[in-house]
Amino acid sequence: MWQRQASATVLRARQRHVADWPRSAGCSHPAAHFSSSSSRYPAPREGIEWQKFGFSLATRDTRMVVANCENGKMWEPLRVEPYGPLALEPSATILNYGQGIFEGIKAYRTTKDRIVLFRPQKNGLRFADGARRMLMPPLPTQLFLEAVSTAVRENADWVPPCGQGALYLRPLLFGSGADLGVKPSSHYTMVIYVSPVGQYFGPGTSGARMQLYKSQQRAAPSGQGNVKAVGNYAQCFSAQRMAKADGFSDVIYLDVAGEYIDEAAASNFFCVDANRVIHTPQLGSILPGVTRDTIIQLDSDIQLKQQQRALKDSDIQLNVRKVSAKVALAAKEAFLTGTGAGIAPVEHIASDEESVTFGESPGPVTQMLQKMLSDIQLERVADNQRWLHDPFVQPDFSKDSFVEPTF
Repeated sequence: MWQRQASATVLRARQRHVADWPRSAGCSHPAAHFSSSSSRYPAPREGIEWQKFGFSLATRDTRMVVANCENGKMWEPLRVEPYGPLALEPSATILNYGQGIFEGIKAYRTTKDRIVLFRPQKNGLRFADGARRMLMPPLPTQLFLEAVSTAVRENADWVPPCGQGALYLRPLLFGSGADLGVKPSSHYTMVIYVSPVGQYFGPGTSGARMQLYKSQQRAAPSGQGNVKAVGNYAQCFSAQRMAKADGFSDVIYLDVAGEYIDEAAASNFFCVDANRVIHTPQLGSILPGVTRDTIIQLDSDIQLKQQQRALKDSDIQLNVRKVSAKVALAAKEAFLTGTGAGIAPVEHIASDEESVTFGESPGPVTQMLQKMLSDIQLERVADNQRWLHDPFVQPDFSKDSFVEPTF
């Protein structure tokens, strides 16, 4: 029923998009929205020490995007509110049974003085897939795009200067109905809040120190490890606390047999062996990360250029399958990927029995991929993959929600 009603929801979203255009973006009408003037992008706030931000909630002086949906009905129009508390009854499904998912997206200020979102369509697809897995009404991708675009426009002055961080968007979808009993909620809430962020492991971090963790598993086979569900993360807290007490930055989980890499607490894992082969675990119990997918596509592009001899002195290969702990410990470099982490180099990996400290962090392959990704995000190179979405220019309301993008 949600899918049949999507076109009506999108039509209403289009109508609201024109009638209720956010004035905080510096324009009062959609016609101004498509102006060629660079003044459409609000400047960063003054007096902010952007370089000191890590990955945390840096401010509450922001605006959030909210929408509601009763079970079996259409999503109500988006609304914008000051960041603040949400009203929930003690019997809300999210509080009792954990029916909820979230996403992570970043907006960047580029070298062309634009503000862009990186691959929001991909996040929208994953958000919808996660909602279906948790029996919640998915947002049509078009409505998701409008929601994240609105969040950026409403908080554009919190997008850091080019190269000094990003604006992190956190979309949430959860069962907010007052219900008692193990069943899907009667009411759902979608919220998007934002915060400016810097390096994931803190300012000035050269590389993460990771502990291979065997005492607990992040996800069970045939479970929901591939869904960005809220319950997948709280269970990591105790492992992270113990690891940090021992001098580590975070943990890398192994599978139930304790042999193969799963992923880190909140990011995907990659390592590079002596033959410059990039290894990363295959999908299954791990989260299908957007940055992970980006790295895989960039590597495919590298291999194509190698075949065309456009890249010299490069012999990068990719191996997407099970990655054993032995392979990770024998690697020459390693890195983590995620929207929050970006491409975060790893300088040390340790298990109970052995450890490896990488001589260079980030390693040469990690550095190359970091530059390739950053160059696209900051528009130092052409966006040939069409991964960037400009919420001030591109008409998300004209896209057909039933024609999903191809990646």
